[in-house]
Amino acid sequence: MGKTAEALKHAVAALEGSPDKTVQFYSIEMPTQQLILRLLSMLAMVPFDKLRKGQLSEGQWALLSDAMAKLSSWEGRLLIDDSSYQTPSTLRISARRSVRKYGQPSLILVDYLQLMSCPGKEKTLTTQRARCPGKENRTQEIQEISRSLKSLAKEIKCPVAALSQLNRSVEQRQDKRPTLSDLRDSGSLEQDADVIMFLYRDEVYNEHSPDSGIAEIILGKQRQGPLGTVKVRFDGEYMRFSEYYLGYGEVSHG
Repeated sequence: MGKTAEALKHAVAALEGSPDKTVQFYSIEMPTQQLILRLLSMLAMVPFDKLRKGQLSEGQWALLSDAMAKLSSWEGRLLIDDSSYQTPSTLRISARRSVRKYGQPSLILVDYLQLMSCPGKEKTLTTQRARCPGKENRTQEIQEISRSLKSLAKEIKCPVAALSQLNRSVEQRQDKRPTLSDLRDSGSLEQDADVIMFLYRDEVYNEHSPDSGIAEIILGKQRQGPLGTVKVRFDGEYMRFSEYYLGYGEVSHG
């Protein structure tokens, strides 16, 4: 659907908007190298597949060079941790260490929440669920992680954005736009989060969708503001979201 691309967009916006602060990115799902390739594709506007294979034109190499220069300028500010095992405790320790070494962050990103583990467990939540398949146990684990991330945001005094999976039940509905009830093993996510945003791309479900290349950002919860839906462009070739000019300013309020 593009959740990592959206996370990278917010990371770049934070880096450019607060040049004196850092961004901490905890990439539990994919290694740093893959994340950097996606970021370079987005910054340089060169096709991800061609970048991955090194099949670029002379002009595209020039664009890539500029993107790499920008990425280099963020050294010591874009802090990527691709540890595959993260608990609320290890993430908090890493976040504190980064603050001491590199300074105050403007944003902390976690990709993604369901891959985090609980304290004292030697297995990831996915494996733990297979061993203890009870929904109640799973919900309690997510609740513990959710509250820990909220506590971390208060302690470090910066937003913490955690990506999340959705329940598969959304696939069974005619209208597949996600709602709060679709958050996978949501536990206290709805309660703890100040803002919840969903991504929806009709072309994922409908091959001949008239909205090809268009994504909807659905604001499902906003503690201090209105709800609504905004259309944006999604260029899958570049792993990039951008403004949707034809419908610019078009918002449907809920």
